[in-house]
Order: sequence, then C-alpha cells, then structure tokens
Amino acid sequence: MIQRPDVLVVGGGVIGVCAAYYLQQEGRGVVILDKSGIASGSSYGNAGWLVPSHSMPLPRPGAISEALRWMLSPVSPFYVKPRLSIELVRWLWRFRAAANAVAVKESLQAACLLSRVSLDLYDELISKEEIDCHYARNGLITAFETEKGFEEGLEEAAMLAEHGVAWTVLDPQQLSSVEPALRSDLAGGVLYGGDAHLKPDSLVRGLAARFEAQGGTIQTDTEVHGFRVTAGAISSVCTSRGDYSPGQVVLATGAWSSEAGRGLELDLPVQPAKGYSITFERPAAPPSRPIMLAESRVGVTPMGSLLRFAGTLELSGLNTRIDARRVWALRQAGTRCLNTDLSRSPETVWCGMRPLTPDTLPIIGTVDRPSNLIVATGHSMTGVTLGAVTGKLVAQIAVLKDPIVDPSPFSPMRFQ
Repeated sequence: MIQRPDVLVVGGGVIGVCAAYYLQQEGRGVVILDKSGIASGSSYGNAGWLVPSHSMPLPRPGAISEALRWMLSPVSPFYVKPRLSIELVRWLWRFRAAANAVAVKESLQAACLLSRVSLDLYDELISKEEIDCHYARNGLITAFETEKGFEEGLEEAAMLAEHGVAWTVLDPQQLSSVEPALRSDLAGGVLYGGDAHLKPDSLVRGLAARFEAQGGTIQTDTEVHGFRVTAGAISSVCTSRGDYSPGQVVLATGAWSSEAGRGLELDLPVQPAKGYSITFERPAAPPSRPIMLAESRVGVTPMGSLLRFAGTLELSGLNTRIDARRVWALRQAGTRCLNTDLSRSPETVWCGMRPLTPDTLPIIGTVDRPSNLIVATGHSMTGVTLGAVTGKLVAQIAVLKDPIVDPSPFSPMRFQ
C-alpha cells in the first residue's frame, strides 16, 4: 500500500526532526524516514553547541596553506586523506574559490544572522515543549594557549562583533577566575556570553517524541532506494518498507546528501567530514560552561553528569573507522588546558560524519527540478546550532510564508 503524506522528511537527525516539527506546526501531515534511528548519526555525539560565535567560514584567506601544513600531521585538527575522487577534487576547487575576503564577509554576515535567530527559536522551543536536554545559555569561552593565538582570536571576535555577536576579553587572571577548570598559565580568552549548549541527542529525541505525540509518524530502519520523478516532480519515493507518494519531500540526509542528490540529478557538493568525541562520566571539577581550546580546535562541553571533548575535521570519505591518534589528540588537548581530573572517569569514544559544503554555509531551499523538493543539508559543524532556524525555514518555504530570514545565501541553486 502506497502511503501519501503531505510531506516526507528523509533524515532523522537534528535538521530532519526540526523540519518535521515545524511543518507539523503548520498543519502538515509529516512522515520522517531514517535508515537507522533518530539521532543515530552526527546528531548523537557532537559538542552540543548553539554558538553564533562560531559563524566564521572555514574557507578564508590563508586557509589553503594552513590546511596543507595540517595535512602533514596525523593529529592535526583538519585532515584531507589523499584519494582518487573527482568529487573531492571539485569540492576542494570550490573551497579554494570561497577562500577570499569578499566571500568571507558575505558568508559571515549570513551565518551570524542565521545562528542568532536559531538560538532565539531554541529558547522558545525548548521551553514550550519542556524538553529535558541540559539546555543552558551561560556563554562559551574560547581559551588560547599562545599569545599569537590570542591576538588572532581577538581579531576574529572583532569581526563577529560587527554582526551582532557580543564578547568580553579575559586576561589570564580573569580567565581562571571566570572558569576555574582552566589552567592559570594560558595566554587569555574570549567570553561569548550569548552562546548556549545542550545534550544533542536528548534534544533531538525529545523533540521527536513531541512530534509523534502530536500525530507525526517516524519510520526508522528504513532505507531510501530511489526516487521517481514525473512531470518535473517527485511522484514516488521507493524505500525498504514500501513506496511513498508525498506532496513534498525534504532531503535532510546530512553527509549522505551528495549521494542522494545524484539520484535526483542534483549537484550537492557535500563532503562527509568525520568528527570525534570522548564523553567522560562524572568527572571531578568539570567546567561550568563550554570551552573552545583554540589552537587544537577541541570543544569541551559539560552535559549534566557528563563531560565531552569533541573535535577534528577529517575528509576521508564515508566511513566510521576510529583513528586512535585523533582520539589521543583530543584527550591531550583537554588534559593540557584543564584542571579537571579525568583519571577515574569512564569514557566513551565516538565518531560521526558531518556534512561539509565548500563555502561551509548550509544548503536550504528549493530547486528548479524536482519542483516539490526542499533541500536542508550541508550544515558543516553547526548542525545543532542551526537546527531550529533550518526547520522553521523549511516549513515556511513549504507553505509559502514569508521566511524568518532571507534564504537566498543558502540556496541549493548556487551550486547547480
């Protein structure tokens, strides 16, 4: 029997679930499909940050030379595994093209606005639906080990301030006073007081439960095998659990979006970017707020009784193999900069695939063909940050409402 929902959302991560929730609020009948389970991918083990302060695009002047230096180290924050891949070569060429001052300014403006609106939506959403996800809006500290890093961090903070991101500079004494979990011999820090954090899988699963309680349908362990396009629109979605004939389709497949796009003759330049995390149970004297350890690009997040180290950006194709050297680098960065005793804390190591676009802006919007498709992917390292606003935008696009922010910088058509 063919099912005919108003909207079929493909993907059960933070983007897909937020889109389904807001579509439901607009009165649409929605089905979510996921090949595994809700929050089973990168929405599970990430840092859980809601951070306008991390709106700087990855491609910027000097990024190519920095990336080439990092590639020489197996424990660097960013690594591209050399391999024969036309898609990777095309992606790197587009990354290079986006690494200029004009593109950085435009991307930063769009990303800052999107993340600030998303954070306000989360305030409303989590309160309204009473989701228990350890949500706290008490800021984030970027901590620097070196004077050079500190100077560069202050320059970046000044750029962010031009787009509404507030910050406070902290000298070494103020840094250890504001956050005693940080060592006193660091060079300094920046406090972004408007940032927030949460436990990401608890958010996504909690919101999915509200979606189901309000009449939504979730089908897990369901693989999409293909799409049928008739008269310029998706007429059927073929899955391992039967066919669907939806009015609209939302593609929220994260790191698998490029592969899904090929089946629809779409160019979605999304590279799977592997990230790692280590989650410690009941550590002694953990930090009170998230911390970015700037030079090593490692994020530290308290989540109730847990403490998570998260980081690295590894372009090595679609795989979830754990490289012990990268896990070691995460742990070393944390123990080098924190006073927190982790020696008696049980730990869990995780890795997942994040969807990275060459300009590091997400892909949100409609395409010329299929006409009933909305794409919502490519959120790079800010999927949780941008989940709420992406879901809201998808719903507004679907019902032809005026969008909460201008979606044109994120259009899928910029790549077609």
